[in-house]
Amino acid sequence: MDTKLIAQSIVDNVGLIKKAHIEHAKKSDDSVRFHDRSTPYIIHPIWCAMTIMTETKLPEDLRVNGYQALMWHDVLEDTDFKLPNDMNSEVISIIQDMSFDSFEFERELIWQKPTFIRLLKLYDKTSNLLDASHLTDHKWDAYVDFTQKLIMDAEQNYGELNIVKISKSIAGYRQR
Repeated sequence: MDTKLIAQSIVDNVGLIKKAHIEHAKKSDDSVRFHDRSTPYIIHPIWCAMTIMTETKLPEDLRVNGYQALMWHDVLEDTDFKLPNDMNSEVISIIQDMSFDSFEFERELIWQKPTFIRLLKLYDKTSNLLDASHLTDHKWDAYVDFTQKLIMDAEQNYGELNIVKISKSIAGYRQR
């Protein structure tokens, strides 16, 4: 894909994600991050999306589809905003595969999903751990346990990516 097109796509998606999470959040709490109740929620999907774009060990098609899916991954769960009509059907399928009704269902059902979906969930969970100061010890432990399983799975299927290195550092740290 042309570098200029990718760059323009990123800018366009950020604008739409902002609109989805600020103007169309299902609950007012869904427009901000839980850790401080003031940071705009959009930093989460943007961080996830931009982090996968740094993974030069992944093929470009996986990075581009992955960034789009990560940019939009919480829209179905947290907003009433519709996915763009011109969105690639493969990306829509990835977003749907990443969507779960709860963390409990996610931890159980993720292992039935393709390896690429599990890799994308590693970006999602790593970002969540970055600002997880609001989690109870029990919830932190559950997130770390799940993330460590995703780390092992990603490393086995994709090698030592940047997200594996970042995740190992965060998931190995006791936040309390």
